[in-house]
Order: sequence, then C-alpha cells, then structure tokens
Amino acid sequence: MKWNRGFGRRIISAMGSSVVLIFLAGAMGSQAGAAAKVDFPAKNKSITVIVGAAAGGSSDVGARLLAGPMEKELGVRIVIENKTGAGWQVGLTALARSRPDGYTVGITVLPQTITIYLDPERKALFTRKSFQPLAMQVVDPGVIAVKTDSPIKTLKDLLDAARANPGKIKASATGILGDDHLAILQMERLTGIQLATVQFEGSAPSMTALIGGHTDVYFGNIGDTMTQFRMGAVRVLGIMDKEESRFLPGVKTMESQGVKLYSSSSRGLSAPAGTPGEIVEIFTGAIQRAMANEEHKKRMEDQGLTLRFMDPPQMAAYWAEMEAQIKPLVDMVKKK
Repeated sequence: MKWNRGFGRRIISAMGSSVVLIFLAGAMGSQAGAAAKVDFPAKNKSITVIVGAAAGGSSDVGARLLAGPMEKELGVRIVIENKTGAGWQVGLTALARSRPDGYTVGITVLPQTITIYLDPERKALFTRKSFQPLAMQVVDPGVIAVKTDSPIKTLKDLLDAARANPGKIKASATGILGDDHLAILQMERLTGIQLATVQFEGSAPSMTALIGGHTDVYFGNIGDTMTQFRMGAVRVLGIMDKEESRFLPGVKTMESQGVKLYSSSSRGLSAPAGTPGEIVEIFTGAIQRAMANEEHKKRMEDQGLTLRFMDPPQMAAYWAEMEAQIKPLVDMVKKK
C-alpha cells in the first residue's frame, strides 16, 4: 500500500494516533499471515508419496521419475512408499487416513480407485470425498500382449483360440475391477469370448507371469509394456485407444481390427481430504513445473508414459466423468 501523507495527517487529527497504530499493526499482521501461507514444506521434513502397487510397474516408475524434479521444486526429500495389497486398496486406505498436512500424498489411479469404492463387497473405507486432487500426471492407453514365441500372432488368433477353448486362455490383470480387468470384461462382452482372468498386485508381477509362461495373454498399458516390446520379448496385439501410439510402431488399434475397445490408466497425485488450499496450490504448481522439466519429459518418454497435466478442478471433473461411465459396468458385474 502506498502511504499518502496528507491522508495520514487527516486521519491522525480526526481519529487520533492510536487508530493509526492499530491500522499499521493490522497491515503488518496481514503480511505475516501471507508469509505463513507459503511456509510449506518445512525444510527439516520429507514428503511421502504412497504408491499402492509393487515397485517396478509404470505407476511406481512414473512416481519415482516425478519425485526428482519435485524435490528441486519443493526443496525437501520425497520418499516413495509402496503399500501393496488388495489391488491398490491398502495404499489408498493409508492415503485417505493420513493427516491432511501435505506431508503424505499418494498416487490415485483411475479407474482403479473408483471401482474399489463403488464395489460394496470390498467395503472400502474411503470414497471420492476422501481425496483432494493435486494434479493429473499420466494418461496411459491399454494394450493386449503375448510372448513373442506364442502361437497367438494376431488379435484374430486370440479370439479364435478363446472361442475354441472357452475359459482356458489365461489373461493377467492388475487388480479386481482395475482398468485391465475392466478391459477383459469389456473384451468378453464385445466379442463373446470367455477368458480365465488371473489377478496380480501390479503390472510388474503381471508381466513377469506372462514372460514366465504362467499366463497366455497380458492386459496392461503402454507404459508397462514398451520396454519388453523394444526388447522383443512380447508382441502387442492391439492398442485400446482411438489412435496408434508412437511408442509402439506398427501396432494397430483394437478399433481398426474390429473391436471397439477403449481403456486407459490415468494416474495423478492426490492428498487426503481437508488438506489446506494453500498447500494444494503449492503442490499443483510444483507438479506442473516438474512435469515441464525437459529431463523429466525425456525420461517419461523413454518409459512410454504420456504426460497429461490437469489442475485440481480439471482432475476432479475428469474423475467425476469417469465414475459416471464406470458405475453401470461395475453394477452389471456385481449383479452376475
């Protein structure tokens, strides 16, 4: 505020110097309050990021790659903590129950998070209202893959084999009613086939099962598959997106092969509900700047992870829209 001396003299003569002192004290108090709002994080504390899947999967890798540039932005150490169990439910429960002080945040994967609390049998201790979105980081389209030496060479081969052997082809997924499991259910509904679904705690053990010959076909995401694809260990039969991917050259979409199947895993960071708005704002800005870091972008590109930033309102709207789309499918599955 610019002090007008003439105006100040008039106040003093009319109301007394004590009023001016109160006025000045209030102004100084406001400045102190503004400074307090940005006093996060404390330099002697670290921030924990909970990942509800096993180390090595794309959600875990994405979180670890983001941690480096975020540490530089926030000026404190960031610790990735893998809390696995019940297809992300253990980790999400821990996040929802954490103190809303900004020192514990976590990865929320959609639709996985949504289907957990929509499924009454899972008795989730959290709902959508348990989380405060901070920012979306990745939208990762789904894929179907087999081992390179598999007799299944094409999507048509898979459909033919499944029809000839109903319930015999083992398909790996990364959690009940997660995006991979939903993709399997949609595939069965669209094509009339029946697969034997085998659930794993995350994409890394799911891919290991495929490579080890314990399952026949892998339902996952581009980020989980690209390394094995580049090594020649897997053959990708189709991409569950509207467009082909630069990460998987030569691989056709499911739609172009006659199966209109679309699926993705969307991963963002969220805090427990009740986290102060000032802290949310600090986190969102730090995440956005970290995602814009050129080294970070290159490392994410190398992992086949597609960056897509959304701020809290955008992420909340995206979350609500996906929940509306997923709920009828979950209801249908639970009625069987």
